[in-house]
Amino acid sequence: MKTFSTFITEEKNTHMTHIEDLVLDGGVNGARQAIVALQSLRDMLAGHAAAAARIGLTVKWDGAPAVFAGIDPQDGKFFVAKKGIFNKNPKVYKSHKDIEADTDGDLQAKLKIAFDNLKLLGIKGVVQGDIMFTKNDLKTEKIDGEDYVVFHPNTIAYAVPKDEAAEILNAEIGVVFHTSYDGKTFEGMRASYGVDVEAFKKTSKVWAVSAGVSDVGGRANLTAAETKEVTKALSDAGKLFQSIGRGVFELVASDSELNTIINTYNNTFIRRAERVGSGSRHIRGLVQYIHDKYQKDIDKLKTDKSKDAKAAKRDQVLKTIDTHKKDLANMIELQKCLVVAKEIIINKLNQLNTTKTFVKTKHGFRVTGAEGFVAIDRIGGGAVKLVNRLEFSTNNFNPDIIKGWNSSTRG
Repeated sequence: MKTFSTFITEEKNTHMTHIEDLVLDGGVNGARQAIVALQSLRDMLAGHAAAAARIGLTVKWDGAPAVFAGIDPQDGKFFVAKKGIFNKNPKVYKSHKDIEADTDGDLQAKLKIAFDNLKLLGIKGVVQGDIMFTKNDLKTEKIDGEDYVVFHPNTIAYAVPKDEAAEILNAEIGVVFHTSYDGKTFEGMRASYGVDVEAFKKTSKVWAVSAGVSDVGGRANLTAAETKEVTKALSDAGKLFQSIGRGVFELVASDSELNTIINTYNNTFIRRAERVGSGSRHIRGLVQYIHDKYQKDIDKLKTDKSKDAKAAKRDQVLKTIDTHKKDLANMIELQKCLVVAKEIIINKLNQLNTTKTFVKTKHGFRVTGAEGFVAIDRIGGGAVKLVNRLEFSTNNFNPDIIKGWNSSTRG
């Protein structure tokens, strides 16, 4: 079986590309491996043992804030940290005083609780996770007539039946762990996906959960019809991939101006929870978007020289798009095929969730899927993010949906 280990091999798990964006950001290899990754997931969910053995899965929990914890390899002291851990001058906190000097408000309170309690786990090395709750975040809510313990760290609210929530209610903090790090310095550390929470020391003060999913077989199998639909989408993607000039893939990935503009334009559709139309129509819309964007920038400039320079940059981008408009349209069509396959797979993977997920609206709770999933090549070490971006965007930008940070306990 082909590997998909080469399209994301991050040293630090602080950002991960959406699988369909690899068409724009990853060159020929990224586009090819996006297709291979979805083929691998299809095979796993169709019950192929070789694919199931090779692919690991983690659930993307919608926690906040991210937290790093473990032992500083330089001095052997326990610390907690934010993402600044990987700065040239790492920001790590080894006392309440360190936390107070660099943070305030709810973040400061949560990092203090994390510092006091995560040290009880006896963590070896460095691990990364997301804080899902501290004790005062927990609420009892009645949903569809049943009492649940709810924690709502970000956009998604997580609900556990109250009679099954004793561990959560007893804990001072809940963290979902997803990434381990190894290295002699913070700056030189490399990430590996997955954390063995069973190796932690047991303490009732920490609800420590692994984001990893085990035993997929039998719990989330594609039907024959679903497998056929995914296969068709990936076959269409393969034909489009073969039709696109290899130099165009590399051009879009390497030309930062062009790449940023296309991705930004695509994201305007995601923010509106609107699906992209035909590739050719999308590129025509992109051209108009570029005209409008650059004109706004030009209007803000004071000198003719700076205005002319900005206009020249606009004209160069437009010339590039006009030269390659057919290939660019096919790249958009390729992305759309990947999204079709991805969303079928995500809908199936949502069956793996054991904790119920909701969004909280002004009218009560509404069921939603998980934030997404990460598929991991156990042999090659690569990973890819699968998110239903339209659903998650709707949840993020809909003013009727109440976010966790609006809670009275998060001020």
